[in-house]
Amino acid sequence: MILFALLLMQATQSPAQEADNTVVVTARPKPFAQTPATMVVEPVAMMIATLDSDGDGKTSRAEMEAGVKRSYDAIDTARQGSIGYLQFADWAERWLGDRNALPSPFDVDKNSDNRITLAELQAHFSRLFSRFDRDQDGAISRAEALTIRTTPVDANGPTGPLRPRDRK
Repeated sequence: MILFALLLMQATQSPAQEADNTVVVTARPKPFAQTPATMVVEPVAMMIATLDSDGDGKTSRAEMEAGVKRSYDAIDTARQGSIGYLQFADWAERWLGDRNALPSPFDVDKNSDNRITLAELQAHFSRLFSRFDRDQDGAISRAEALTIRTTPVDANGPTGPLRPRDRK
């Protein structure tokens, strides 16, 4: 029925009216190319930065320890005192953004019993805190949480110049 109506409209239009019915089809615009990031934040550093409870822009060791305990307690809802690797993956997804984000449960589980205690997680975060606290002032600033890339990388790999290859 609709096809018949369209044919009827076309048959009754004059040549001048047909010229006015031009249809312009455009493609979606391409997204603009963004400059590749040279500063990134590791998921664990991002989590530590969010544990800044007093809002001063720095996360102290005490703020980190309290925040890690809150995050652990949110996963250990049965209050068993330890979580398995699957629960750790749930923890990582919730607090680090991805189930496979580092630290891995194998790095945290120091006694290799396939269970992770709060003490093991706190000890691992303490080591990470020491690594991020570059100026050793007892707090991690946003600048210390950043990792600087010397070669910009996008989804396709390095975007900047690579090291020259050996010529033989």
